[in-house]
Amino acid sequence: MNELFATTETQGAPRPLADRLRPKSLAEVSGQPHLTGADGALTRMIESKSLGSMVFWGPPGTGKTTVARLLSNETDLYFEQISAIFSGVADLKKVFEAARLRRSQGRQTLLFVDEIHRFNRSQQDSFLPVMEDGTIILVGATTENPSFELNAALLSRARVLTFKSHDEESLTLLLGRAEAEMEKRLPLDEDARALLITLADGDGRAVLTLAEEAWRAAREGEVFGPEDLLKVVQRRAPIYDKGQDGHYNLISALHKSVRGSDPDAALYYFARMIDAGENPLFLGRRLVRMAVEDIGLADPQALVVANAAKDAYDFLGSPEGELALANAVVYLATAPKSNAVYTAFKAATQAAKFNGSLLPPKHILNAPTKLMTEEGYGDGYRYDHDQPDAFSGQDYFPEKMGRRQFYKPPDRGFEREINKRLQYWNNLRRERNPR
Repeated sequence: MNELFATTETQGAPRPLADRLRPKSLAEVSGQPHLTGADGALTRMIESKSLGSMVFWGPPGTGKTTVARLLSNETDLYFEQISAIFSGVADLKKVFEAARLRRSQGRQTLLFVDEIHRFNRSQQDSFLPVMEDGTIILVGATTENPSFELNAALLSRARVLTFKSHDEESLTLLLGRAEAEMEKRLPLDEDARALLITLADGDGRAVLTLAEEAWRAAREGEVFGPEDLLKVVQRRAPIYDKGQDGHYNLISALHKSVRGSDPDAALYYFARMIDAGENPLFLGRRLVRMAVEDIGLADPQALVVANAAKDAYDFLGSPEGELALANAVVYLATAPKSNAVYTAFKAATQAAKFNGSLLPPKHILNAPTKLMTEEGYGDGYRYDHDQPDAFSGQDYFPEKMGRRQFYKPPDRGFEREINKRLQYWNNLRRERNPR
């Protein structure tokens, strides 16, 4: 398996363009100059003639498999490739035994594991002994955040190298190589060419596949504009996994855009998640969370609007109900912000945990029995509605705890009015309960 990118063409069938254009050396790899450029991390490793185990982390189509093959070729390591999707413990044992035999004969193995995050924790642990004793150089590839998906023990023995999405310049270079390989220009005008690069979404393999589709579809002398190109290639689904990084990254971006009072950014991330197929009711629930966490009583209507939008979507469904959610996104983003209640609740929760089962002051306890009356329950309670300004100013905290202030409203939005009320009551409390 050491032959560089060895493939078999059956019955003269041409290989896909992306396969024909695979780089033959690290210097030909595009889009990853921080790894494969003259001063790149991998270039320096090869110059030092010493490779350690690595995890390649990055989106699809950024060259992870290609680079792994090139590393084995340039260091004369035997290249073995498995996929975590199709392999189990028995397969790993066979690979390890073959690598041990190979090592006894004087040759080390570079084991490339595609989708390594698909292995469970115990399967990941099985790599540790053969990594430690040098039986294999492990190169794992993953599209998911290694910090979340891989064992700490495995990560401590491997260097994580990040592969970046191809930028416009890199994808343009790939299209230029494709045209040189095909010996003809792409049948696209400038706008359609720019659209094709956008549709590739940073994926080098995808940009070549889309280009190949355009060549197949074009008749002699035909040049596609953007609308024609979309009809020919349809469109790629955005890179988005509802249970993984794409999901969490975008919901985080939406939440922080709302919190940061940027309705345009918030709408953009909302639209991206809807476009990628996210469940709109999940977004509706998150909008309700934003209303209570980041706006709170600065605008009491925020929760009403968010909840109504969630209910409207539940009633209307897609696509009509999505507009109700979009309304809520803009309302929340433009509302005054406060986390005062959120902070107060956390502080009150902490106080409740740390202060044990303190009895409330007896004057605010009911006395439904004679014994409780004799114990002083309810003694001295002043009914607030019978007091001047409907305010008695009594202390309601447990005596051993003393008064606390958890809620500190800012001077913004409706909480400005709440602040005035609290200050007014505090002044009355001091007047009526001098100490």
